[in-house]
Amino acid sequence: MKIESLQELFIDELKDLYSAENQIIKALPKMIKNSNSDELRSAFEEHLEQTKGHVERLDQIFDELDATARGKKCKGMEGLLEEGKELMEEDVEPEVLDAGLISAAQRVEHYEIAAYGTVRTYAELLEMDNAVNLLQQTLDEEKETDRKLTSIAESVNVEAVEMEGEEEDQEDVA
Repeated sequence: MKIESLQELFIDELKDLYSAENQIIKALPKMIKNSNSDELRSAFEEHLEQTKGHVERLDQIFDELDATARGKKCKGMEGLLEEGKELMEEDVEPEVLDAGLISAAQRVEHYEIAAYGTVRTYAELLEMDNAVNLLQQTLDEEKETDRKLTSIAESVNVEAVEMEGEEEDQEDVA
């Protein structure tokens, strides 16, 4: 497909985001199931509901553009989610797994923050005020999720370190 205008690039990038969000909706239940921390599980559950809203906002934009949301697979998100899946398949202590899940989730958030910031800017340049507002709402939610994950990491990462200390103490006894 040849992209000849900013509008066409905008639609192409929106399709990429649409694919990314739908991949996240499929991945989050596994992350919820594998979370040891109640706080982390709750954050993932909340983000799952938010992500469904992100898809609805994208659908609104596609409707306004009279364009289809389908037709593109976000390979970047696929790779990020695959790394998280691999971690969940490893034999990892629960507290350490939570630290890894936060790391994987924050990589996803940073990808989304970059993508939503870009398409929001395209919408501004294309003078699509409603799209700007919808994309800004999602961008704000993605940034807030990233902040929340950072806050949760402050306690989860400490628990992961303490697990290491407990394992060393047990080895000393044996």
